[in-house]
Amino acid sequence: MSTGTGSGGPGVPDEVWEEFLRTSADGTAEAPEEPSARAREAAARLRARPAEPPAWRAHTPVRPRRRKGWYVAGLVASLALLVVAVDPGGFVGWSGDDGPARPLAQETARPEQAPPPEPGGRATLAEPFKGSPAVRWADGTAGITVPAAEATGWMTKTEVARALARTRDFLAAGSLDPAVLRGGRPEKAIALINPHQPDMKAFVSTALRAPDADHDPLSLFSRFDPAQARVVGDVVRTRGHLTYREGERGALEVTADVTYVYPVAPAGGGDEVVRVIVRRETVVSWDDPAKVKTEKGTLTVLSHRADTTNGGCDDPTGYFRPEFGGGGSGAGTSGRTVDPYDRTAPLADAEAGCGTATRS
Repeated sequence: MSTGTGSGGPGVPDEVWEEFLRTSADGTAEAPEEPSARAREAAARLRARPAEPPAWRAHTPVRPRRRKGWYVAGLVASLALLVVAVDPGGFVGWSGDDGPARPLAQETARPEQAPPPEPGGRATLAEPFKGSPAVRWADGTAGITVPAAEATGWMTKTEVARALARTRDFLAAGSLDPAVLRGGRPEKAIALINPHQPDMKAFVSTALRAPDADHDPLSLFSRFDPAQARVVGDVVRTRGHLTYREGERGALEVTADVTYVYPVAPAGGGDEVVRVIVRRETVVSWDDPAKVKTEKGTLTVLSHRADTTNGGCDDPTGYFRPEFGGGGSGAGTSGRTVDPYDRTAPLADAEAGCGTATRS
């Protein structure tokens, strides 16, 4: 039973009140004081209030599941790989910056359209391919695609692979060798030609000694007169491919269709850079020694032709003679216009005579 207060508020519990009376009678200093009416009323209100919910800051949210995020990331990565597979040269550079030009995939067949214009301005000694489609081409033999080998004619698969590699060596010896480009004699290329091919032996000898319209070494080899022009840097850009089939008497017949881009500057110095662009088609055969007189490791040249931009349109001298001072792509003698980077048509369809280059 509780004892009431003068204010009518709730009393303290009986056991607490009895203890208070006992300790008060004994005079104990530590006897509890009777709570005031205000204190008893506040305590009663607190007991009557329901428990409050926890503060919002104390709430610990459930960690979100990340499966959906990984799914989105995986989808984006898959789309990126698909773009690279469809256009391996187009994925790099989406940021639109001015970084290095993205390289092209290797050419495995004649393209269906000419390369688009390349921004970037004029060629310089530091950037000799600037503003040209060749800025995205490969260096040297890396730009000449060699197909997979299969047994053909009298040759096994391994022998075909070796012959294709040697054919590319022949192209490099005549069109990429630095010594030959500086006007030297293409001895390594000549050594790969079947010495028992009399017409070819006579052609090479005359073309290098006394070139004329019928004996122009530039249809096979690339040479510059060191007194007139110098090749800029150590890199020649190329684009092209080899194809092969079975030829006469079971021979392996290989066709090379390659465009070479040579940046050159005046021999006497200066910083002007122009480009000489040569598209050359060469057809050779690797003959069965049981049927054709030949030497091991040599090829027979069946045909050779070239189309040149800014290599000179005068009488053959045995050297490319580029024009400096802004005349490199001037009007030609035939009245035709030529895009030297367009590889869509067979070279045999090119018209004779010097045309006007639409770009260099």
